[in-house]
Amino acid sequence: MTSSRLPAPARTPATPTGPYARVVLQALAAVVAGFVAMGVFAGLGLWAAGAADLPSGFASVLAAVVVMASGGQVELSGDAGALAGTQAELTAMPLTVTLVGALVTGFCFLRPLRHHAVTSARELLLRAASVVVLWLAALAGLSALARHDFPITIGGGNAEDSLMDLFGQLLDAVNPTVGFRTDLGPTLFYGLLWILGVLAIALLVSRRTPLPSRLLRYQEPVRPAAFAMLLLLLAYVVVGLVIGIVVAATKGHVAETLAVLLLGLPNITWLALGVGIGGSWQGKAEGPFGLPMPEILDAVLRSKGDSPDLSTVDLSSLAAQDARAWWLLPVAAVLVLGAAFVAAVRSPARITLWQHSLHLGIAFALTMLVAAPLTLVEARFGLSVIGIGDLASLGGEVILRPDVWKTAGFALLWGLALGFLGGLLASRVHRKGEVDRTGHRTGPSPGP
Repeated sequence: MTSSRLPAPARTPATPTGPYARVVLQALAAVVAGFVAMGVFAGLGLWAAGAADLPSGFASVLAAVVVMASGGQVELSGDAGALAGTQAELTAMPLTVTLVGALVTGFCFLRPLRHHAVTSARELLLRAASVVVLWLAALAGLSALARHDFPITIGGGNAEDSLMDLFGQLLDAVNPTVGFRTDLGPTLFYGLLWILGVLAIALLVSRRTPLPSRLLRYQEPVRPAAFAMLLLLLAYVVVGLVIGIVVAATKGHVAETLAVLLLGLPNITWLALGVGIGGSWQGKAEGPFGLPMPEILDAVLRSKGDSPDLSTVDLSSLAAQDARAWWLLPVAAVLVLGAAFVAAVRSPARITLWQHSLHLGIAFALTMLVAAPLTLVEARFGLSVIGIGDLASLGGEVILRPDVWKTAGFALLWGLALGFLGGLLASRVHRKGEVDRTGHRTGPSPGP
């Protein structure tokens, strides 16, 4: 008796386009979510600042803010006729928008990896490259939208303003304008550094995301301290948010305060962190306009008057204006110690106290090396006539530059000292790899 066998069905070869397409779609979702989140916060901040009342160009201003928040470079330019000229410059990052975009993009980048037991270097590079390419493409598109010109009205309704109008007509400067454009080359370069930094930090702070086998040995010494530093920066933002809400509710200026919270809150709170640990900034503020900042900071920046020297912003100079500034020191001590404790608790039990100290010291110093330069502000505007100088009523300058290495040096010392103390406090808490009294080994504590 012969048996007949059905022919085996032909195997369909696995097409690599399926997984690749899924990776690209997930990268696209991360990029879109990041830019949408940044756009929402930037739009609300501009609306609170009154930019919604602009006769035109709100969309261009919104695009420019998002580009700046992504590390892009926006250049200001002006035109005031044949015998007069405008001069404008702005270097600043709206760090609230930056932080929101980084958190959303990093979360969406990591989410597809959290259910993987292992991940290969090839897959990780493919996902990162997809996000980077799509991010830069979207940034280039926004850069094309971030351009506009605004007219500047010289005169008003009084006699002095009428004289200014007549003077402007005689010098062909009756309709000066100021505009902004995106410098595409530097924007894409710094945008590349920005998105690479976001993805790297996201991998560093996440406990659940698997790493390639070659990187596993760096997981224990790096990830707990990195997560603690992110927690420290976010804690300062939360404290600043609470203070801002209280100020808005009790002292008025609700719209102006909301604008600061939605656009530049970390610009102030991370400066407070640096000053609280002994760091310093150099700067000045001249002219009728300034940046939205606490009155105590503005007073220090204007303390030199018309002198070309820069004022030093540190604990002593702030306390000279308001003694409550000394509270920045104990607040820094409590929050940095809390971060050190979290880092120690998330570390394996076999990590010694001196290792906790070293890990947190290095992590804190690197954190301030990144965070402090982001608070840089340089803003200038002036209208000059026949090159003889700025008209006092239409000129001004605001500068705020961090002493980066000094601040990072203090961060290293604080991290070494409080890292040791945090590890000592955490020695009373069961941690991963620790053997309890019954002889059972404890597992990892829950956490992201």
